[in-house]
Amino acid sequence: MKEDKILLSHGSGGKLSYNLTKDLFLANFDNPHLKKLDDGAILNINGLKLAYTTDSYTVDPLFFNGGDIGELAVNGTVNDLSMCGAEPLYLSCGFILEEGIAFTLLQKIVESMKRAANIAKVNIVTGDTKVVNKGAVDKIFINTSGIGVIKKGINISGSNAQIGDLIIINGTIGDHGITVLSEREGLKFETTIKSDTAPLSSLVKDMLNVSKDIHVLRDPTRGGLSTTLNEIALSSKVDIEINEGDIPIQEEVRAACEILGYDPLYLANEGKLVAFVPSEIALEVFKKMRKSKYGKESKIIGRVVKKSEGKVYLNTGIGGKRIVDMLTGEQLPRIC
Repeated sequence: MKEDKILLSHGSGGKLSYNLTKDLFLANFDNPHLKKLDDGAILNINGLKLAYTTDSYTVDPLFFNGGDIGELAVNGTVNDLSMCGAEPLYLSCGFILEEGIAFTLLQKIVESMKRAANIAKVNIVTGDTKVVNKGAVDKIFINTSGIGVIKKGINISGSNAQIGDLIIINGTIGDHGITVLSEREGLKFETTIKSDTAPLSSLVKDMLNVSKDIHVLRDPTRGGLSTTLNEIALSSKVDIEINEGDIPIQEEVRAACEILGYDPLYLANEGKLVAFVPSEIALEVFKKMRKSKYGKESKIIGRVVKKSEGKVYLNTGIGGKRIVDMLTGEQLPRIC
């Protein structure tokens, strides 16, 4: 690592985040579970296959159209377990609270977490609370960890993408990023854009009921779709092609990106997944996704084309092709 200071970009989920994880954390904590750099660790304990994950939430503002930090914390950890192919079961919850915040604010967030946990059918079974001096933290930060069970025959990892796999996304991208940005900056649009935060465990369950032979699942949160696909390409050592015209983007989000100079491929999502599915079962999985509440707008957006060192290519709408890299720099801090 060349930097001598931690930058906001190190938390963006992009290239600097990837380098920080690989060059510092993985270099020091190296073990077979961490080395895969998946959304969670897959652990075999006395014949039981478990997924374990953790995440922290610092989103600003705490409440936004379509969700809040509490709902986000539950859904995000449920989704990380689901991306391992696990059935989420139990969560922990840690609060870091700023001295002086209103009790009613905390109560509202906790009640939102309760509703989200009930919808996702998980229990919050342990936790911790710390209060720090005013100014030492911005109101409320939340950490959630989770554990889930992986059924026999399921082997999902970002390193499992194979030549010929079709790539499916379950709906429009960039909704969460534009929602948080617009509310934080007080931007007004003619139509209402809302966050896509949602628990994806039921969708993943439906997909796995079609076939356990799904190779990769990943939710494109920080760093967006492009960064997620690059991580998978590097981990699996494959080249990926996606088609610009097939990527679902709301017109409102597209227009906001044009005005503000953002690329929707790099915007955060909180209720989306990308699935790498063998071509022979992809259509059946796709049809099942379209029947789900959280997959009605699913689209097949690309495929794995060959073995390589890991590149992502975009087939543009005008017939060209360009390399799509990881997010470089900090597009929007504290997005989740």
